[in-house]
Amino acid sequence: MRFLFLEPFFGGSHKDFAQGLVSHSRHRIDLVTLPARFWKWRMRGAALYFVKKIPSLKDYQGLITTDLMSLSDLKSLWRRFPLPSLVYFHENQLTYPLAPGERMDFQFGFTDITSALAADQVLFNSHTHFNAFFEKLPDFLNLMPEYRPKWVIDEIRNKADVLYPGCRFPAQEKWARPTPPANLPPLIIWNHRWEFDKNPKDFFDALDAVLERGLDFRLALLGENFQMVPKEFIAAKERYQNRVVWYGYEASGEKYREWLLQGTIVISTAKQENFGISVIEAIRYGCIPLLPHRLSYPEIIPKAFHDDFLYQDQNELVEKLCFFILNYPKFKIKCQNLSAAMSRFAWENLIDRYDEILEKLVMKPE
Repeated sequence: MRFLFLEPFFGGSHKDFAQGLVSHSRHRIDLVTLPARFWKWRMRGAALYFVKKIPSLKDYQGLITTDLMSLSDLKSLWRRFPLPSLVYFHENQLTYPLAPGERMDFQFGFTDITSALAADQVLFNSHTHFNAFFEKLPDFLNLMPEYRPKWVIDEIRNKADVLYPGCRFPAQEKWARPTPPANLPPLIIWNHRWEFDKNPKDFFDALDAVLERGLDFRLALLGENFQMVPKEFIAAKERYQNRVVWYGYEASGEKYREWLLQGTIVISTAKQENFGISVIEAIRYGCIPLLPHRLSYPEIIPKAFHDDFLYQDQNELVEKLCFFILNYPKFKIKCQNLSAAMSRFAWENLIDRYDEILEKLVMKPE
């Protein structure tokens, strides 16, 4: 079968997902994208771009989009719209945290709702995300002063499901992690977006607390930054100086994996995380995870590892980080077992389910 995939924000997890699906599916999927910037304008206007970019739909059996575009706008602009459609929700604007000083624009939440209503199939990237969306949806609708369309809750839920995004590592391969020279301190990895919702302040505060206790580390600040560099990262480059062994986005997938293979500890302090591709990649390549006991992390980390690798608050983050810096060799076997558990997220273990959903989408009776 042949599908059209429209991605209005081709970066980060959106890019990983789109490229992974296209390269692993047994179906032909033609990918048309817009750059990963100005997400609000993408939600408002991407449909106007794609409707002219795609001259004809006659060669396709189905359409795939993600949440940063109005599918309802696109379908109305195309007028005669013959394709069954799937929307994949990486995030949603009902539950996404607001940036400091920002007020909610309710229109983005309604765009999520109308896109889900316009789709034939809706997929969320985790059970955490699915549950958060449907828990928030009634409250969001109650913000309307009257004529609240409560019917949309069941309408969307009845065609919604959960399917994890695949990750870009082999399911079976094992890696030989390099042994760092004995005189080098452990390498801490940050491989998340450089944005407010990943909460870099708490991350750097924890590193400061480690230094105050006389412990040392090296630091690799990886991850994408789509617009301005946050002030916390600018200050960190100056504050940690020679401890920073990498600063900025690593575009080479091979070199990025090399950093993860060298890494000792990967930390998240996120306020928003619906899945966590970057964390799963780091764990798969052998890093010790130190993650908050919230968001999607208790879902993606097997329960047997929660006590070791999840923390409850900032104090526990600091205590566990200090402990790992001093004792990380003792966790080699546990990290190997946790790495093996992450193989369930490899594309090769998930792609059959995606292809089945796409086939059912096309075969679904009118």
